[in-house]
Amino acid sequence: MPTFRELHKPGDPFILANAWDVGSAKMLAAMGAQALATSSAAYAFTLGVPDGGQVSLDAHLAHAQDLVAATELPVSGDMEDGYGPSPDDCAECVRLSAEAGLAGICIEDTIGASEKFYDFELAVERVKAASAAARSLPNDFFFVARADGVMTGGYDIEEALRRVKAFDAAGADGIYVPLPKSFDDLKRIVAATDKPVNVLAAGPYAKFSRADYAKAGLARISLGSALARVTHRTIHDAAQAMFGDGDFGPLTRALPGSVVDPMLGE
Repeated sequence: MPTFRELHKPGDPFILANAWDVGSAKMLAAMGAQALATSSAAYAFTLGVPDGGQVSLDAHLAHAQDLVAATELPVSGDMEDGYGPSPDDCAECVRLSAEAGLAGICIEDTIGASEKFYDFELAVERVKAASAAARSLPNDFFFVARADGVMTGGYDIEEALRRVKAFDAAGADGIYVPLPKSFDDLKRIVAATDKPVNVLAAGPYAKFSRADYAKAGLARISLGSALARVTHRTIHDAAQAMFGDGDFGPLTRALPGSVVDPMLGE
């Protein structure tokens, strides 16, 4: 089995399958996932709260440990903004994530659930500290720096590219700019760095195939909360039919326990 780092091959992207509980982790592993990841939004939903600073670092680490223990696959952590504004906070997040058994994490340059983002110099220092912490660990640890301002509307693609280049130089192992405005912008991101680049297969980017992403030079395709939100759609539509029209038809599409249970093991 390749290591988590070895899975990151530009032009031959693997799917980083974001799970939200032990059951989803086991199902994804049984269906062929090569690696798993947490999703801050999907996990927050299981706790009944929205994404963005609602879940503590300790809670997220405990959740990560559950996913790590669920399968033999490497697990990466979606660790929001590193759970603190300072470079030291980011470094500590890396160390604690490694102690929880994670094979890597990504840290955002935006602040909580807002359009605010860390100033350029501080954002670079945060990446530098996290990268140094990752390199100091006894086991290999894959650190990805995220430039989220394009997705949140905080800054444009030119600023994102400036950050991508700076994050690369600061030592990040991989780069992630969620949901750029166009596929051409995504290609510009790939061209701006020699590091493996992650793409989020959500929203308009769900219409592209793995082959499309391979041709563009991507190394990793993550799902974020998209797969979890597919289950949210199922709950929403079935409940709307039941409580609105007394129609239980959507329940006929349920996946039988005879299919799911063997994936869960003991």
